[in-house]
Amino acid sequence: MRAELISTGTELLLGQIVNTNAQFIGQRLAKLGIDLFFQTTVGDNETRLMDVMKIALGRSDLIIVTGGLGPTSDDLTKETIAQLLGIELVVDEESLANIKGFFEVRGRVMPQVNAKQALNFSGAVVIPNRIGTAPGSIIEHQGKTILILPGPPVENRPMFLGIVEDYIRAKTGTDKAVIISRVIKILGMGESTVEERISDLVDKQVNPTIAFLAPKGEVYIRLTAKTVSEAEAEKIILNVETEISKRLGDYIYGTDDETLEGVVAGLLKKYSLTISTAESCTGGLIASRLTEIPGVSENYFGGFITYSNDAKINILGVSRDTLEKYGAVSEQTAIEMAIGARNVTGTDMAVSVTGIAGPGGGTPEKPVGQVYIALAGENDAIAVKKIFTGDREVIRWQSANSALNILRRYLMHYEKQKQFPKNNDK
Repeated sequence: MRAELISTGTELLLGQIVNTNAQFIGQRLAKLGIDLFFQTTVGDNETRLMDVMKIALGRSDLIIVTGGLGPTSDDLTKETIAQLLGIELVVDEESLANIKGFFEVRGRVMPQVNAKQALNFSGAVVIPNRIGTAPGSIIEHQGKTILILPGPPVENRPMFLGIVEDYIRAKTGTDKAVIISRVIKILGMGESTVEERISDLVDKQVNPTIAFLAPKGEVYIRLTAKTVSEAEAEKIILNVETEISKRLGDYIYGTDDETLEGVVAGLLKKYSLTISTAESCTGGLIASRLTEIPGVSENYFGGFITYSNDAKINILGVSRDTLEKYGAVSEQTAIEMAIGARNVTGTDMAVSVTGIAGPGGGTPEKPVGQVYIALAGENDAIAVKKIFTGDREVIRWQSANSALNILRRYLMHYEKQKQFPKNNDK
């Protein structure tokens, strides 16, 4: 079955609202073994919605339309589709009663404009809305299945998880096929190098398929298997994942929903180690990401945002001579920042970042994107020089990523080395 998703709403096109329905529905269809081949977003315009629907009807078996079911004049989904299919809209009395009840329990009288939400397609299956006022519809028309759902996720998702999924299972056959994906997350190795190392696996891919993504300076490998059961799909994926892990080693930091900061927090907890941070150009981004992890307070004691030279001197004890001789963006300053943070907090180790995030402030000797990251422990400290490209936000994010990754790779080998490797992030 070929599926297509049409999301309506000018606010989606303007970026005023993130289309989380698309992600959710795509994930749920994969669980059901349904191939979602197309996604389209269209504004609140009758002509354009009709054009998009015509295309969908010509190439897809299952068409899911979200949004445009409200009571106002720009909510045109049902009217447009009814006109296209030649199906009459009729009042569904149960829906009308539910809408009136929605207002009554709130001590209000239903505005007459909301009555249009009780209109539904003649002969269609009505999907009750237990949260809001817009019911959904399931239409079978000339061999096509059309599902119409409200746009607000709080209304959309319960309807999909309930009636819609049951309907699709009954129509396609329960557990006929499932689609499972695994995302392998890599940091410290470029996309072209990653692909080169697993090129033979890519060349012979069938099931699972292999795809590459490159978000914010990282590399993701997505493995997708389609088979008769989740257990079989997991087995197929595991075989390829194991081979990829052998080739990429500890450049892989996690899979699926794992985050870099979550992995770091887990390793700190595993070895009962404490850490503090000292940040300049990242402005507290490392601290912010670490403190997103529940329970990290046992291992992360705190951090310092020392943006100015005076702050570096007065808070962290960075030498004025060091700053004058080498500058704020230097290996020497980064190391003294990390040592200072560790001394002030009494933690086992500390990580620091200092650099030029731009867009201004760079020189030929120290261009925008030049960053130094240091890691200090009881008896040793190292610093790594990095050059990042992109705008200010990207440089700051990559700097924080690199700092967390240096820490992760050190902690991964903590039991064996218990000292700082000189090329930890290479």
